[in-house]
Amino acid sequence: MHDKMTAREYLGQAYRLDQRINSKIEQVSSLHSLATKATSTISDMPGSPSRNIHQMEDIVVKIIELENEINADIDLLVTFKKEVPLVIESVSNMDERMVLRYRYVHNFTWSKIGDELNADERTVRRWHKLALSHITIPPDCTVI
Repeated sequence: MHDKMTAREYLGQAYRLDQRINSKIEQVSSLHSLATKATSTISDMPGSPSRNIHQMEDIVVKIIELENEINADIDLLVTFKKEVPLVIESVSNMDERMVLRYRYVHNFTWSKIGDELNADERTVRRWHKLALSHITIPPDCTVI
């Protein structure tokens, strides 16, 4: 599957997975709020609240499912975050290697990388392009 994946796509996976995790965490928070509303509706309602009880059960099930997905994604992210520095270390040029590390491990902007390496943004982008050309994606790499 990753035969067609570029070095940039491979290294950028962690950022996308982190975004996916954050999105799911926001969903869980939203469901918790919904569950709180459903609970107050159940307790304030005279008569037959069975319909709302089922709604509450559905919300709790969704929360549990999302939390399980989040935990699986976090496990994958941890595995990937262990693998990426090893791939980056295969780049022999120190400047290129540092650009990759700052960009894909620390998620720095081009400007911040330039500040860290005392280089202008154009130079940083040139180093980045060269570094990507020196990356070999291992055949057993994690694909997210």
